[in-house]
Amino acid sequence: MKIADQEMAEGILFTDMYQLTMAQVYFQMGLHEKQVQFDHFFRDYPDYGTHKAGYCINAGLEWLLDWMARVHFRDEDIEYLRGQKTHRGDPMFRPDFLDWLQSRCDFSSLSLWAIPEGRVVHPNEPLTVVRGPIALAQILETSLLNHLNYQTLIATKASRIHEVGRKRLLLEFGLRRAQGKGANAGARAALIGGADYSSNVGASAVMGTAPKGTHAHSLVQLYMALGMGELEAFQAYADVFPDETILLVDTIDTIESGVPNAIKVFEGLRRKGYAPLGIRLDSGDLAYLSIQAARMLNEAGFEDVSIVLSNNLDELVIWQIITQISLEAPRYGLDADRLINRLVYGVGTHLITSWGEPALGGVYKLVAVYDQDKWIPALKVSESPTKTPNPGYKRVWRVYDNRGNATADLISLDEEDFSAEDQVVLRHPYEYSKMRTLNRSEISEIEPLLVEVLREGQLVYDLPDLEQIRLTRNLDIERLDPGVKRIMNPHIYHVSLSNKLLSLKQTLIDEAREKK
Repeated sequence: MKIADQEMAEGILFTDMYQLTMAQVYFQMGLHEKQVQFDHFFRDYPDYGTHKAGYCINAGLEWLLDWMARVHFRDEDIEYLRGQKTHRGDPMFRPDFLDWLQSRCDFSSLSLWAIPEGRVVHPNEPLTVVRGPIALAQILETSLLNHLNYQTLIATKASRIHEVGRKRLLLEFGLRRAQGKGANAGARAALIGGADYSSNVGASAVMGTAPKGTHAHSLVQLYMALGMGELEAFQAYADVFPDETILLVDTIDTIESGVPNAIKVFEGLRRKGYAPLGIRLDSGDLAYLSIQAARMLNEAGFEDVSIVLSNNLDELVIWQIITQISLEAPRYGLDADRLINRLVYGVGTHLITSWGEPALGGVYKLVAVYDQDKWIPALKVSESPTKTPNPGYKRVWRVYDNRGNATADLISLDEEDFSAEDQVVLRHPYEYSKMRTLNRSEISEIEPLLVEVLREGQLVYDLPDLEQIRLTRNLDIERLDPGVKRIMNPHIYHVSLSNKLLSLKQTLIDEAREKK
């Protein structure tokens, strides 16, 4: 793609057509400056078919803010829109609307609140709140959902893999299998969610981390084709990277050839004062091969050398590998926990594509309109109660039990403050008879989750770096009940409404049905 084409495709026209046609309707009706609020949220956790997530990790905000700050309607964009025609051949967009787009339309008048990146988040609670003129807020929708939904999806997958792998070193290897340049956003999200490093050099540079990788099968194949062999290939790699030697041992025969040849090279490195880092297994029964490789390495005095596993790993596969090692390693005289603690996971396709659940169902809904000096709640009534958004100008709270664990998230109206309440009533968002009451003795903390990020286009939030985001993620994960983190059939985390918000929602639903 030419640079000029890329600027058009990824600039402010990185939106859906209906956002622009809606903006023109607002403009022609004189409503385009009407102040509104949109909420971004997702309706359900990723469902991978055989298993389902019990939480998500929020991600993507910084890249959205960067996009918002740098895009505007250029001459080229306006001329392209000027050329769009209706079915009758008339101009799709009126000249006065296009003039307004070019002279007034950027995102500098929008305000934004968000739950910070790295936080654990749950369905139906606002992750991002946008306030400002409706035409601009409407045009923002598509890009906002694109930036935030995918990164949240991948960060969630990475977190689950990181947790089930007992927080051992996790490498993101997905660049070659990702959907185009989404690989960069995916690598960033993986680093937020649980990956320690990525093989993606460009994304690593942007994120301030070192890229990581090993050698390819082609190195061994080349040496074999030239009349040499696996040992010579391994030695060549070790000669060039004596401090970074991880050898891929499964090109020919892992146990009969790969591991013995790796040990020979490792012994040479040790004599020269170097410490080999590990071997990599990329095919076969990874649990069995890990056990046999560990046994051979231990006998040669390389008990601390890492064993890197790759080949279509995800949380279920890693869970199965760990379970098998726990059962079988003692038969070979190995300490199973010690072996598991030397494993490193290189996860590619199943992470970068969120294998089993290709999209997060994040939506962006109008929930309030400012008119006659007050915020008026707006409601979309759906035949499915789960698809009826929570109306109005709201806040989100996290309630921690007396163990310090997160026990529920509470959505309330903006004027409500639960930080010092003696009692908190949690109402089910659509099964109205269900409720739960927590007394202060059962609560250790009530924390507001939304923070102000943009105030009329100006950044008023200190964007955290990667390490700060990871620390936030770790703290939130530690405060989750173990049942919520389960890989299979996780415990349902409660996202509840306050009494006032539920009452408002019921009233608006009743009024809407009466007006039909």
